[in-house]
Amino acid sequence: MKKPLYDEAYKRKTVQYVKENGKSVAEVARELKIKDNTLYGWMKKFGGEPEIVEAQAFKSEDHQLREMQKRIRDLQEENEILKKAMHFFAKDRR
Repeated sequence: MKKPLYDEAYKRKTVQYVKENGKSVAEVARELKIKDNTLYGWMKKFGGEPEIVEAQAFKSEDHQLREMQKRIRDLQEENEILKKAMHFFAKDRR
């Protein structure tokens, strides 16, 4: 059986895909029908390239931003509940 040949651009994009999506190497290998060891080799070869590392850092910054926005929404909701409770208990004292 002949071994498939992949060009450098495909290998880099695949490595970037693994880093950006946070999926395991084995999972991506199954999706793309590539052997695990082949993809691990690509990760080792291309994983440290600046544009790929930058894409991973950008992903984590996006993740942090989403987490902070969620936390802000939760805190705003808690504040609204506390305001309503404060008004409710303030009425009982009169």
